[in-house]
Amino acid sequence: MARRTGILLLMCAALGLGAQEKANPRKAAPGESTDNTIKFYQGRIGRDPDDFFNYDKLGAAYIRKARETGDVAYYNLAEAVLRKSLDLESTHREAIAATAHLASVYFSEHRFNDALAYAEKALSFGTGDLSPHATIGDALLEMGEYERASTAYSHLRQREGDLAPHSGLVYLLETRNSTLQFMRGEPQDSIRHMRKAVQLASEAQMPEESIAWTQFTLAEELFQVGDLPGAEQANQDALKTYPQYHRALAGLAKVRGAQGRLSEAAELYRRALAVVPMPVYAAALGDVYTKMGMPAEARKQYDLVEFIARLSAISKNVFNRELALFYADHDIKLKEALEFAQEELKVRKDIYTWDCLAWALYKNGRLDEAAGAMSKAMALNTKDALLSFHAGMIYLGLKEDKKARDYLKGSLAMNPQFHVIYADLARQELREIDARIGAEAQAREERPIQTSRDSWLERSSPIDRGGHPLC
Repeated sequence: MARRTGILLLMCAALGLGAQEKANPRKAAPGESTDNTIKFYQGRIGRDPDDFFNYDKLGAAYIRKARETGDVAYYNLAEAVLRKSLDLESTHREAIAATAHLASVYFSEHRFNDALAYAEKALSFGTGDLSPHATIGDALLEMGEYERASTAYSHLRQREGDLAPHSGLVYLLETRNSTLQFMRGEPQDSIRHMRKAVQLASEAQMPEESIAWTQFTLAEELFQVGDLPGAEQANQDALKTYPQYHRALAGLAKVRGAQGRLSEAAELYRRALAVVPMPVYAAALGDVYTKMGMPAEARKQYDLVEFIARLSAISKNVFNRELALFYADHDIKLKEALEFAQEELKVRKDIYTWDCLAWALYKNGRLDEAAGAMSKAMALNTKDALLSFHAGMIYLGLKEDKKARDYLKGSLAMNPQFHVIYADLARQELREIDARIGAEAQAREERPIQTSRDSWLERSSPIDRGGHPLC
């Protein structure tokens, strides 16, 4: 699931639609408010098909529906109506909303250059809305342009002289600062920023899914540092905010797996899959079944991974990295794993894509190239246990035991239960490395003794060059 997945789910759309919505007297079921919004603007378009505003609002609602359901088909719908909005109005300041929303769609579809172009276009209208800087930074982050991303995020600051605090803008800044700090190897600072973002999202009465996403993301960061109770609580908070939230169900399943409560983990992954059939959930459930000694059930889930990921052309583009990692993790279709990773690197050059490429190269036996790619994945000193594990296994393959030991120990130090299968493998490999290093040290200690004995024999029994005693 989220290895901070590299994807920073965009919050601009959530702020653009409903950030100021107040709670209804009757609490709506999850997604009901968004469904009602979609129907409302569909009706308005039916009555007035030439109003650009209605198309923009419908597009924003489709974006939110895509976030809630995980169904990427809603991004196709959003793109269509947002383009219609821009056909009707694209030159005046009023076009900023549709332009920024279209940038959000392109980001979610991993069309990062297009997202960057449209976010910059949104800024060019000069309305004073700074939120497109978040999209610009997000796109640059996925493209591996970390310093430029940091500069873009730095513009998400309230202008001097503004009397009232802009909670939405501060929220965007806190979530992005959290991402940057995590990438730079400062997880505690990252957690601090995300806690602030949770507070701001709740205070601003943002859409419930947006609040739940922020709580879930906090849970992921707490899991990274091995704080299982904290991660559990944050995921539970997300489920209270947005019942049956698929991300939080899967996040809680990961916590249960780390706690050794495998039956509960399996049930939670099943519930997440019932809400949104995401390939990463099926893969994780298969791993839990493998750990439980249920290979037939695991095989069913592994088969499901490919089926989900290949449902549509857009899904294939979005899930390239996930498929590459899945194949590499499970030692299947390794040539395709490498091809997917290489294809992903053409558009996405962040540390996690370099890690994916390194892992695929390693599984294909191209160890020197894997080490080179892994050095790019570790360039920011990111504290991610899975990155460290991958590095350890690559150096183990290169027979560099000391480097391998350092990285494997590092992964377990970050979170002793970072992965339901790989955490145990890391411990096993460390034991074998330590045994080898111990045996080599003992051999080095014995070697001088043997050399000394041979020298004594040499002195005691002089031998001529023909092998005969001299006396």
